[in-house]
Amino acid sequence: MSPSYPRTVGVWLLVVAGLVYAMIVLGGVTRLTQSGLSIVDWDPVMGTLPPLTQDAWEEAFGEYKAFPEYEAENSDMTLGEFKGIFWVEWAHRLVGRVIGLALILPTIWFALRRRIDRPLFVRLLVIFGLVALEGVLGWVMVASGLVDMPRVSPVRLSAHLVLATVIFGAVLWTALDVLDRSPPDTPAPAAGRKAGWALLGFVLLTMVSGGFVAGTRAGFAYNTFPLMGGRLVPEGLLEETPVWANFLDNMATVQFQHRVLALLLFGCVVAYGAYLLSHSARGRLRAAAWALIGLAVLQVGLGISTLLLAVPVALGTAHQAVAVALFGLTLFTVHESGTDANVRVVHDHIHVRDTDLHGSEHAAADGSPGRG
Repeated sequence: MSPSYPRTVGVWLLVVAGLVYAMIVLGGVTRLTQSGLSIVDWDPVMGTLPPLTQDAWEEAFGEYKAFPEYEAENSDMTLGEFKGIFWVEWAHRLVGRVIGLALILPTIWFALRRRIDRPLFVRLLVIFGLVALEGVLGWVMVASGLVDMPRVSPVRLSAHLVLATVIFGAVLWTALDVLDRSPPDTPAPAAGRKAGWALLGFVLLTMVSGGFVAGTRAGFAYNTFPLMGGRLVPEGLLEETPVWANFLDNMATVQFQHRVLALLLFGCVVAYGAYLLSHSARGRLRAAAWALIGLAVLQVGLGISTLLLAVPVALGTAHQAVAVALFGLTLFTVHESGTDANVRVVHDHIHVRDTDLHGSEHAAADGSPGRG
């Protein structure tokens, strides 16, 4: 059995997981509104304060004008319009700072109060290290768009998204460990847990491909479904050399691979949900299975709608939000279906011994032979 922690520790971790989720969703808004390059420097401490005077705003706008995005895409932008994209990026960075503080300060407090043990303390420090790394990676991503091309590197953008999702998963898993250490009411077979882990990896892979769609702005091309340019398989799919470069920069290839992965993922999620339903007569796992299937249907609908409408901000943001929710719910099913099997074995063994003992006592009372 895991050690018993105060419930407040688990609730706090759920709040942190919620903050990370909000950060990922806000990152989608930042990307879709093209706000990410509005702040052209990185100051983890003093950068917390936005411009507070008219002169400070003029200075920030002047700094933005010195980089390629202004000349290439926003040369007619006003100061008021600049403030609009600045606030989105500033809020995104602020939430990142809040997450770091919301994680490390309570970790230290709970450790000093002996509310958490050493293994959990070390795990939380590792997660905090990932949060710090995410901040650095975020700036590395932004810096890639401050050179010749006013567009961040699709590879760095996808890495930034993946690491944020991994952090979300790590915090959520830890919260589940703290809050629920008892065996699930209807545990799934071991094969189900392995399938859950595989599905979790597939969800992440599909999110990576979505990151490349965002990074290359491939969502603004081929805005029809299921055909692309009037064909099921578009022209120019592998026209770049070397071949692997097509999967990073070729809009046709990037969008096509995301479509294929998304449809395959939909089938896998429905199959996994059906498997859980067939092996779970009741309980949280069954409810999660139905929710997984529902999210999969919603996500496909959002993906197609986002594409057909040429990526409106609201739909694009919802598409990313549901993707992360699908990841989190899949992780929950894996956790729920794999709670300490040894505890169940011990529990069952004690139950059998207890039954034997009572059987022997009754046998002795009526003079009949016991069961050994």
